[in-house]
Amino acid sequence: MVTQTQSNLLTMRKLLVVAVAMFGFGFALVPFYQKICEVTGVNSVLKPDEVTNTQLDAARFVTIEFDSNLRSNLPWTFRPLQTNVRIHPGELTTVMYEIRNNSGRAVTGQAIPSYGPQLAVRYFKKLECFCFTQQTLQPGEAKQMPVVFVIDKGLPDDVNTITLSYTFFEVEGAVKKSS
Repeated sequence: MVTQTQSNLLTMRKLLVVAVAMFGFGFALVPFYQKICEVTGVNSVLKPDEVTNTQLDAARFVTIEFDSNLRSNLPWTFRPLQTNVRIHPGELTTVMYEIRNNSGRAVTGQAIPSYGPQLAVRYFKKLECFCFTQQTLQPGEAKQMPVVFVIDKGLPDDVNTITLSYTFFEVEGAVKKSS
């Protein structure tokens, strides 16, 4: 007759074997998964020197010009750190703008973009931009803000220059209390 202690030991041994088998199976899955992916071509891993951007139109350049404007009541200075860049359509690009509050009070502003020629708006894809949110600057505060974008390679061939212009407007009553 099997005692309770013997039964518990037998159950513990079985559970230990199952746990070790599961652990080993987890390690075996990694090379097994890699081999299946290699054979089927799914989730293939490329080395950095094999990576090519299929969205890049390397045969063509587009010049992007940057402009900045302020509404007359906004006590800021605002400018792009680069006046233009020459890029290939499909190339990920980052440019920086600098802004400074010249007043003795906190001011909140919102930037509105415009494009020239107007049709460029369909091909200008911004991934990050200070224009997505309101900007609050404390008295004398300055900061640099990025614009990260890609020009879609579907941009018509006759468009060789795009102007991106931002105009900052003061947002009345939107000043946040500093903590």
